[in-house]
Amino acid sequence: MKALDLDVLAMVVAIADTGSFVRGAALVHRSQSALSMQIRSLEDALGKPLFVRGPRSVTPTQEGLQLLGYARQMLALRDEAWASIVHPEVKGRVSIGVPDDYASSLLPAVLQKFSATYPKVEIQVVGMPSNALAPLIRDSKVDLACATRVKGISGEFIRFEPMVWAGPSKGREIWKERPLPVAMFGTGSVARANAIRALERAKIAYRTSYESPGLMGLFSMVEAGLAIAPLARCSVPGHFVQLGRAQGLPALPELEIVLARSARSNRPPCDFLAEQILAELRQEAR
Repeated sequence: MKALDLDVLAMVVAIADTGSFVRGAALVHRSQSALSMQIRSLEDALGKPLFVRGPRSVTPTQEGLQLLGYARQMLALRDEAWASIVHPEVKGRVSIGVPDDYASSLLPAVLQKFSATYPKVEIQVVGMPSNALAPLIRDSKVDLACATRVKGISGEFIRFEPMVWAGPSKGREIWKERPLPVAMFGTGSVARANAIRALERAKIAYRTSYESPGLMGLFSMVEAGLAIAPLARCSVPGHFVQLGRAQGLPALPELEIVLARSARSNRPPCDFLAEQILAELRQEAR
């Protein structure tokens, strides 16, 4: 029972959420070697493996999934107990806008932690491309926006996020085809503009085989082996391959992620969520 230390359970959750020992270690602010040692000790104590360690990703075993459910409950109860004493007075509602690619990769752990710390604060997430969030911030229709810096969004710098070409891990090497089939976000997307500019500079013929405002559509095309997609590296699933110059594709510029605030966000719930997003995502980048 002593092996079920809450800090170690937090490591189990971090690995499961990120699909990687490296990213999991960054999430809990530990070195990869320290995290690996703790997980190995826990597996030895339980007498069962918790993760299947693959070449590109890590997935929980059946026993790992079982423990993961309990770990989430135990950590949530710990955070709720802490919040009930330390932050009993913070309540209200916060709306945050975020593009699909950041919503699925950067914010889940931050929002889960915030919700546990401030259980009386209601969070509304508005999923939209960065350029569509600019007028919502301007008109105070959302309180915060965690987005790529675009015209109309000039918030506080969080970090630079690399862009990569994402391709299927199985099937033919579609990135060798010409014209190159590319699945991209819609017009106005910074990632789209970066990709088109890079391809044109490299004089690589391409065709837009799929266009979508959402991330799942792009994933589907890549999964089916019908296209490659220019994506923020943080949003690329572990079972895709990350492509670049080694595969004859041009390098892509980094995305600048910022946190923008509306004029009506000057209140404690917004302040606390903004502080946590800045602290967590900057630390993760380091």
